Amino acid sequence: MSASSISVAEAKARISELLAKSQHSHERFVITRRNKPVAALVSLEDLLMIEQQEERQGLASIAGQWQGFQEIEEAMSDIQELRKHGGSGRDVSL
Repeated sequence: MSASSISVAEAKARISELLAKSQHSHERFVITRRNKPVAALVSLEDLLMIEQQEERQGLASIAGQWQGFQEIEEAMSDIQELRKHGGSGRDVSL
């Protein structure tokens, strides 16, 4: 879905109309100052959808980058168990 460009001055003058279009028709607007994009107007529903998508992509990319992900989970689980039972940890030689 493409967004319509609109100047700050025009956005101020038509804010109620733009909000209604954004809310009901899911129209998106890029607000410009001196022909440079400075902000966007999207419906709350669209914003939540975008944020959820970013969150899913972020978590997937993190998990995909850790080759020993299962090992990390196991280590965290071991640490939690030790803390539950008052353990001081494991011996480590330096």
